[in-house]
Amino acid sequence: MEQFEMEIGGRKLIVENGKMAKQANGAVLVRYGDTVVLVTATASAEPREGIDFFPLTVDYEEKMYAAGKIPGGFIKREGRPSSDAVLCARLIDRPIRPLFPKGYRNDVQIVATVLSVEQDNVPEIPAMIGASAALSVSDIPFEGPIAGVRVGRIGDDFIINPTKEEREKSTLNLTVAGSYDAVMMVEAGANELPEDVILDAILFGHKEIQRIVAFQEEIQKRCGKEKHIAKLFTVPEAMEKEIEAFARERIDVAVRNPDKLSRDADVADISADTMEHFLELYPEMEKEIGMAFHDLEKSVVRHMITHEKIRPDGREVEEVRPISCEVGLLPRAHGSGLFTRGQTQILSVTTLGTLSDEQIIDGLAPEWTKHYMHHYNFPGYSVGEARPMRSPGRREIGHGALAERALLPVLPSIEKFPYTVRVVSEVLESNGSSSMGSVCGSTLSLMQAGVPIKRPVSGVAMGLVKEGDAYTILTDIQGMEDALGDMDFKVAGTEKGITAIQMDIKVDGLSREILSSALQQAKRGRAFILGKMMEVIDKPAEDLSPHAPRVETIKVKVDKIREVIGTGGKVVKGIIEETGVQIDIHEDGNIYIFSTDADGMKKARQRIEDIVRDVEVGEVYKGRVTRLLKFGAFVELLPGKEGLCHISQLARQRIEKVEDVVKVGDELEVKVVEIDDKGRINVSHKALL
Repeated sequence: MEQFEMEIGGRKLIVENGKMAKQANGAVLVRYGDTVVLVTATASAEPREGIDFFPLTVDYEEKMYAAGKIPGGFIKREGRPSSDAVLCARLIDRPIRPLFPKGYRNDVQIVATVLSVEQDNVPEIPAMIGASAALSVSDIPFEGPIAGVRVGRIGDDFIINPTKEEREKSTLNLTVAGSYDAVMMVEAGANELPEDVILDAILFGHKEIQRIVAFQEEIQKRCGKEKHIAKLFTVPEAMEKEIEAFARERIDVAVRNPDKLSRDADVADISADTMEHFLELYPEMEKEIGMAFHDLEKSVVRHMITHEKIRPDGREVEEVRPISCEVGLLPRAHGSGLFTRGQTQILSVTTLGTLSDEQIIDGLAPEWTKHYMHHYNFPGYSVGEARPMRSPGRREIGHGALAERALLPVLPSIEKFPYTVRVVSEVLESNGSSSMGSVCGSTLSLMQAGVPIKRPVSGVAMGLVKEGDAYTILTDIQGMEDALGDMDFKVAGTEKGITAIQMDIKVDGLSREILSSALQQAKRGRAFILGKMMEVIDKPAEDLSPHAPRVETIKVKVDKIREVIGTGGKVVKGIIEETGVQIDIHEDGNIYIFSTDADGMKKARQRIEDIVRDVEVGEVYKGRVTRLLKFGAFVELLPGKEGLCHISQLARQRIEKVEDVVKVGDELEVKVVEIDDKGRINVSHKALL
């Protein structure tokens, strides 16, 4: 067993090799403070037959024992990965995937198992570093290493891997990954920060990445296995040239069709003709012919963009596709927005719920709640496919999280808007940038619902085609430009600044110049899109939907809460049954009443106010007679508070029996004349006669 140590963000990072999981191709145990992650890398001995992609799987395993917890539910063991685990797996996958040889078809599995977790040291960063280190020391052909860090910002200072306390104060939550030479992946949420701050943060993180990569290179020199020579899926050079001569001209014409469906149909026809022709010349080489055709299509599109500065649909490099916006389409929904950009169309629907509708997150971190949820659905029909409807996959979870991150900074606080908010983005059509379309559609939906957001948010996806030193940055990329290009850089924000970014690249990395140009070009694109959105709705609606619950807030003394709740919840349950409202009682003394019935809400509010109100001497109350005794009658002044009206205070004249004047159930107006030192209340009806 060998151990290696360095310092990151003022804390020790320790990598151990040769102690655990020795039958994997590569394995490391990464310690960062009290956070411990075991990461293994395993590859199949032979390529998988019959596939045209690289079968890489990244699994991020959250073990509840790592946080000293027992899993909930009946079976009391870990089940399917949480949304957070899926997002962490994606975080690891994205920077390492481009660094395997082209044509590599062996199954590769990365498993990151969180064994111990400390809240100051989040496990996804050690897991990412561990994935790279495990691949680097293995015999798997991997063109790394890479590394990743988190960057926070407090004031004007950047912080590497901020602690829990620092994260709470930070205006930036940025994860950046890269090689020694360039940035490869960015994921961030920000509190409306300008482009130059985001760029500086990325490059600040990359300096630390260079140190961690150099650290891994030393580990590789001392512990690394010799890389095995992979059997790569390749296409014979002669076949490539023949296919190019056969199909290039037709492809060049087809890819210039601006309509996705007819373009795809034309390309499919050319592909079928090419396959039919060359299978006669090269029998049983269907996969090779298919790969050569794909590479040719990619070459044609990339040449058109970089040399002719012409995009497949004829747009200028900074031109955004035609946009249309609509709000209020669904009469019963609390808010709805339809955002269409070219052949990408998103329907976003807002639902307002009570505070009790909050989502409780119970994972490796301490239990916490979410009052804003964004869910993203991508059905097959959005791309003209017939496929089974399944539970959300990694892509849907990732895109939903990105849109959620983009909108969180502009949402009102619970104190200002005491609702749980859920937005669902349904992708109705997709031809690129559906995640940013969902940000735009959701902004429309939230404003139409009357959610008082600080400022509207728009988003745009940027692309890149890079050949040598020449490059072209594209605004608002469509599906083909994403698939055949080198970058998918999503940027969302307000007119004030960026709220979220996500970047994935397929080349070795990006320079400061390219990143800066992409951010500035994205700013212009976002501003154009935002202008189109504002033409339809420029501020949140003043009134909520008539179908949305109304809320009223009552602030009571903390020691009065138990009186409102009552023994076993008897009092509050009685109010709910009587009035038909929903009531949320918080420990800080805030009581929220939710209802679509104004009368019911008014009645519930009165009941609660009566319960918490103190009886005062000199005040007049109209109460109900609850009990009769020989010496007087008890009158309920307020819920749970009774006063005694002595027989001598029931009438001006002398009376023999209490029953001669009042009976149980009568309403009696009385004045409080005394509250003794034991809290007993004495009242008088006579004083009012």
